[in-house]
Amino acid sequence: METVSENASHGGVQGVYRHRSEACACDMTFAVYLPPQAQQGRVPVVWYLSGLTCTHENAMTKAALQGHAALHGVAVIYPDTSPRGEGVADDDAYDLGQGAGFYVNATEAPWAPHFRMYDYVVEELPGLVGANFAIDMERQGVTGHSMGGHGALTIAMRNPDRFRSVSAFAPIAHPSTSDWGRKQLAAYLGEDREGWKGHDACLLLAERGWHSDLLIDQGASDQFIDLLKPESLAAALAATRTPSVFRMQPGYDHSYFFVETFGGDHIAWHAERLGV
Repeated sequence: METVSENASHGGVQGVYRHRSEACACDMTFAVYLPPQAQQGRVPVVWYLSGLTCTHENAMTKAALQGHAALHGVAVIYPDTSPRGEGVADDDAYDLGQGAGFYVNATEAPWAPHFRMYDYVVEELPGLVGANFAIDMERQGVTGHSMGGHGALTIAMRNPDRFRSVSAFAPIAHPSTSDWGRKQLAAYLGEDREGWKGHDACLLLAERGWHSDLLIDQGASDQFIDLLKPESLAAALAATRTPSVFRMQPGYDHSYFFVETFGGDHIAWHAERLGV
């Protein structure tokens, strides 16, 4: 693992690191914020999964989570959103290929050799950070924005023994019925919709449920709201009687200004459930 940069932030350290990924068969870059409490011992962690076109850097520099993480004594990890580099398949569209991994393990050509973001986020990267940073891997939460909100919800529901808490900002909630989802799931996983069910939060709620509660924030003025399907997620939460706080935030759009505004609420909510 190579250290790209480390900067002091709110008494802790914001670092960026690079390593060779076996899951994605390429070099991957990720960021870790360690709060000052990590100097005394291991701290719980919140994973932040980013949205379409983003890298590890967008939320690290725009979401302003470091101060909240320092206040509550939690680490924050920002993975990249896809494999990248020479020889990695891509597409001219912004919503497929590099920057648009959708947190699945691709089975279809040309994506299958590298696009294994589910294994990367669930298995490989946790092993790496657990071995190299003062992070308590028994206390993990996950959140994300847009495509990353989709990833947070689906990964948590598929791994309830791994994650104690999950929240999301404007998640792609029902991708199997949305133009942000059908295209990508078909490209990465094939046309058989049975294979899509494990990557759709609404369908997973009906099939598996969730062992705790959820926090969802959605901007009421989000320019992509019809693609996100928040009404489907609200209906699924009600149908499964899942304890949840679902907030439609008036006037807010899909930008990082929205994430930054409510990021402190999410970090505090995770910290409480992670036993801080």
